[in-house]
Amino acid sequence: MSGKILFLADIIEQKIRKEKELSFYEKELEKLKQKMEYLEKDILVTNIIIDAITNEKLQINGNIITLIEEEEKNE
Repeated sequence: MSGKILFLADIIEQKIRKEKELSFYEKELEKLKQKMEYLEKDILVTNIIIDAITNEKLQINGNIITLIEEEEKNE
């Protein structure tokens, strides 16, 4: 009978260890999701800038980026 009790204790210990591991990975996943969200926003902003430059809505002079007004484009 004591063999069965020890076996049950091992199963419970293993379950607790797995729950702690799952909790750890859930926290890590949340961190990764936040990083992904930041990167997605950064890529979106970069794509907007690239689109504006390729459509000649922005002008780059050195480190200065300026918006070209519609009437300036038509001149």
